[in-house]
Amino acid sequence: MKAYFTASVVGKKYHLADYERIISLLSARGIEVAAEHILQANEAKIRIESKPERIKFQQKLEGWIVTSDFMIVEASFPSISVGYEIALALHRAKPVLVLYKEEAPSLITDNEENHLVVQKYDTQNLSGILDDFVNYVRGGSDTRFTFFITSEIGAYLEKVSKKAKVPKSVYLRNLITEDMNAHRPH
Repeated sequence: MKAYFTASVVGKKYHLADYERIISLLSARGIEVAAEHILQANEAKIRIESKPERIKFQQKLEGWIVTSDFMIVEASFPSISVGYEIALALHRAKPVLVLYKEEAPSLITDNEENHLVVQKYDTQNLSGILDDFVNYVRGGSDTRFTFFITSEIGAYLEKVSKKAKVPKSVYLRNLITEDMNAHRPH
């Protein structure tokens, strides 16, 4: 599988370790990650690029998005260009996972796009979030559990999962995990 990773170049000052951890966790799962354009870029270099250089880079960027299976975004630091990249991926029906640490990106919080998952993360839950999303993209999971629910429960689950910007299975898994943690002996 191939993933396209993006994040704010300016935000590297504050979140580089997070960027590297996300990329490392994906690579450890055997996923090829296009991320050099973020890891190797800097503000000064971007500012002095000529228009033809920017257009050439834009074409490369679009190629990476088109050939990827999904996109991972670290959005803790705001970036209009990252928003543009998200729009490009969604336009091509690519699944997009938007990760943030403190506050959800305001422009996509209420978006009801089916391929968009927005998730708050920390060092404890990042690996699990990535596993859930990769399984969601692959269409698989460790154990499949099917059960019947009433239409009222189904409608509620649909509503809350869209609001939380996560697949219904992730929403349910998060509820179960929270309950397990609350009832675990200390």
